[in-house]
Amino acid sequence: MDKKIRQPKQDRAKDKKKKIIEAAYDIFSEVGFYNTNTTDIAKKAGVSTGIVYGYFSDKRDILLYVIDIYIEKVSEPFKKYVSKITAPIDFNNVVTDLLNLTMETHKSNANIHNILHSLAVTDTEINQKFLVLEDNITFSISDKLKDLGLCADSLKEKVHVAMNSIQSFAHEYVYDKHDYIDYEKMKSVVIQMVVSLFE
Repeated sequence: MDKKIRQPKQDRAKDKKKKIIEAAYDIFSEVGFYNTNTTDIAKKAGVSTGIVYGYFSDKRDILLYVIDIYIEKVSEPFKKYVSKITAPIDFNNVVTDLLNLTMETHKSNANIHNILHSLAVTDTEINQKFLVLEDNITFSISDKLKDLGLCADSLKEKVHVAMNSIQSFAHEYVYDKHDYIDYEKMKSVVIQMVVSLFE
């Protein structure tokens, strides 16, 4: 029989659960998912291992909460930026800002980003969370552009291509670093290419 996982109701219990998730986030970022055990997480959170298992069925269960924190952390700056876009839209500025924001987000979350995305390759539930994130970004930008009066064919498809191009450049810039590429020139190429989708 499966053990019952508690859903904390009191503030103190909710605080403990939050500390466990935050501790896992930090440790996963430092040493990875597979090199972490629940004892490490409990110690960093300042609770017993028994408390951890009271709120979570296993380490992977904690991981799913960690991914939610990561997704919130990386998507919040985009939500704020998109909400402030006004008409008339200066696509050169908007694309440049979004590209810079994406690069900064990748830099500041580099370790956990790589760990979570590597797990998504073999875990469909984790991968689904990232697909939903992509969908949310595509829909929020498309809806904002429509609200501002942009009438374009295949708008969602263009936004999705634009965001994939921006993400790809950010990955290249932050993680890959080919010595034969001038990244400032490449950045200009990406900006021009993405802006041309909406001209």
